Amino acid sequence: MSPRRPDADVPPGLLLVDKPGGMTSHDVVARARRVLSVRKVGHAGTLDPMATGLLVLGVGAATRLLGYVGGHDKTYEATIRFGQSTVTDDREGDVVTTASTAHLDDAAVRDALAAQTGPLQQVPSAVSAVKVEGRRSYDRVRAGEAVELAPRPVTVHRLDVHGIRRPEPDLLDVDVTVSCTAGTYIRAIARDAGAALGVGGHLTALRRTASGPFSVELAAPVEEAGAALVAGGGDGFLPLAQAATLVFPTRAVTDEESRALGYGQRIPATGAPGPHAAVDPEGRLVALLEDSGSTARVAVGFPAT
Repeated sequence: MSPRRPDADVPPGLLLVDKPGGMTSHDVVARARRVLSVRKVGHAGTLDPMATGLLVLGVGAATRLLGYVGGHDKTYEATIRFGQSTVTDDREGDVVTTASTAHLDDAAVRDALAAQTGPLQQVPSAVSAVKVEGRRSYDRVRAGEAVELAPRPVTVHRLDVHGIRRPEPDLLDVDVTVSCTAGTYIRAIARDAGAALGVGGHLTALRRTASGPFSVELAAPVEEAGAALVAGGGDGFLPLAQAATLVFPTRAVTDEESRALGYGQRIPATGAPGPHAAVDPEGRLVALLEDSGSTARVAVGFPAT
């Protein structure tokens, strides 16, 4: 590995990584740190080790955007298997119940999945990263504790069924696309639909294809995305200002306003709700602004380096 260099020597931006199966999100962050030889790297929402697809990383000052990026809606491609339930609600857990699906027709399956759309009170899987009294739920389960998680509000905007097939006489596999709010567990959809059908269900495949304005079509393996950042452009890398203006409405600021914001001063209000990306005449991201009465204040600053 090359010698670690100051984070300031690496241009800030977002890495759009196409995560392979078998890696944790932390593994991907650790690999990005090694590729770039910097420490300041974070992610905007985890993916289970089994899952593949879009993982958004922030490097340097771009880590300040991650709290905003992670809250966007997500889109997933998934395969649900009915006829088996597992301890983890996905294929990586031991099978705990089995039931024949031979009596189910396509209409019943579609109806059960349609019931998993709209506003839901969803109970996360016990083997999840949700914290219970300061400890991850999966750590408590692995320690032998019985964990009951409280339901939480989520919204499934869309659940499209693309195919229904029988890999075995007693099993049903269903390919779906799910568009949902952040914090929705797709494996909980599989579990709950399977429970409604009386046969159990779990995920056998999961791929995140979009998070907010970012698509996996623009992503790359973490090594290639890191190389693109160092090169100043390429697949898997979005410079700081470009990333911010994809997430937030843009407010152009003058050089005078840019200097004022750099000192933490306020400028006239933008006149629209929510954060705005303040971009100076040279195209540099100066700050995220939020209106407060007749003025706009700095919510997150990005000092010139």
